[in-house]
Amino acid sequence: MMDGDDDVNDSVTFSLVYGKEKHNVTFSTSKTVLELKQHVEKLTGVPSAMSKLLYKGIAKDEKTLAEWGVSKGAKVMLVGSTLSDVMTVAAPKVVEAMASDEPEKPVKELLCQQKLHKKIIDKGPPDFALTAWRNARAALPSEPLSGMVGRGGGKLRLTFKLEADQLWIGTKERTEKVSMQSVRAIVSEPIEGHEEYHIMGIQLGPTEASRVWIYWVPAQYVDAIKETILGSS
Repeated sequence: MMDGDDDVNDSVTFSLVYGKEKHNVTFSTSKTVLELKQHVEKLTGVPSAMSKLLYKGIAKDEKTLAEWGVSKGAKVMLVGSTLSDVMTVAAPKVVEAMASDEPEKPVKELLCQQKLHKKIIDKGPPDFALTAWRNARAALPSEPLSGMVGRGGGKLRLTFKLEADQLWIGTKERTEKVSMQSVRAIVSEPIEGHEEYHIMGIQLGPTEASRVWIYWVPAQYVDAIKETILGSS
């Protein structure tokens, strides 16, 4: 296709390639790239604001064709989408979003709902669990904190050896002595339906797999446990 321009004294004829389309364009070299884009929009349907012209690199809108270096017989590439193409892609997504009745899924699943913990949580608080209060805060007792269970479902107690800067995690089988300095993080969440108790994960290594999980931690002691181990106030 041949296209003309009124400014013939300083005009140049070149090829404009857009996908499988090819246009022979004659345009003034004193006009800007933006003006060329606006002119090309009439040929291709690609909005000037959504297009790029390539010839020895991407052209800047304010440059003239002379400054850009477009010469006779040059091949200029057009990159962009027509409005109809954009709407064709966008419309199914809009319809799908409007038609979907599914509620948004929560970003994070509660710990007590995770398969890893559900088997223990579903048994309910053990008979030996300590009395607990939701939304309460208390200092740690002077004796070891007991009444909790570990991953295997057996009894677990925490002993805070402040003079040695150690946390002793005791079960029926053994007692693990952990330096409080080695604890990377502590996570905890109220147990759904039993918010007076928490699940707590004490992370001893760089990954979540290194967490020691403790169940049925009385809510009133959660803050004190974190502050004692991590040193936060």
